[in-house]
Amino acid sequence: MKRGKKYLEAAKAVDRSTLYDVADAISLVKKTAVAKFDETIEVHIRTGCDGRHADQQVRGAVVLPHGTGKQVRVLVFAKDAKAAEAQAAGAEFVGGQELVPKIQHEGWLDFDVVVATPDMMGIVGRLGRILGPKGLMPNPKAGTVTMDVTKAVHDIKAGKIEYRLDKTNIIHVPIGKASFTDEQLSDNFQTLIEAINKARPSALKGQYLRSVTIATTMGPGVKLNPVKLV
Repeated sequence: MKRGKKYLEAAKAVDRSTLYDVADAISLVKKTAVAKFDETIEVHIRTGCDGRHADQQVRGAVVLPHGTGKQVRVLVFAKDAKAAEAQAAGAEFVGGQELVPKIQHEGWLDFDVVVATPDMMGIVGRLGRILGPKGLMPNPKAGTVTMDVTKAVHDIKAGKIEYRLDKTNIIHVPIGKASFTDEQLSDNFQTLIEAINKARPSALKGQYLRSVTIATTMGPGVKLNPVKLV
């Protein structure tokens, strides 16, 4: 993959053979954010899990103390009083059956998170082929299938993020923007790592966190020492 001049220049600041501590890694990542927009800072965690086994799945959600810096658009599948509750809580879109053809046939996906009350999951299930691959399917473990739609919407707006293994057993999550202070990014990172450590599957033998890398959207990765994060 060919890299641009800015990337190559930024990459010179990162020693690939060094495993940095959190404070140094965050400081370095902020310095390598050279894009003209406010880049997202992401954490990539390679685990020792085998996601093909149900007892080695890692999935959950955590509210980052300083949010992600992103405006999150929430779609809630609910009816009657729960629909009114979702609107009052600040959800951008609220509906039911009528949204299915809009998503299925019109390709409407102008939302970032989907919440559903349990009684609406029969309807939402029809959208599994579209929402599933995009990581948008509501899930009880992530707190997005719930009767407490007010709390779900408030948590998401406050900076709740979902983490899960991808097909290669890596977790990818945002922890903020390059414009955040070092302290804000550090707080968010520590909150995330604590949640992921708590989610360690009991069936897993051996090393859980194989590698942990922090990077901006467009910048080089900075590796942390995973042993110090457990």
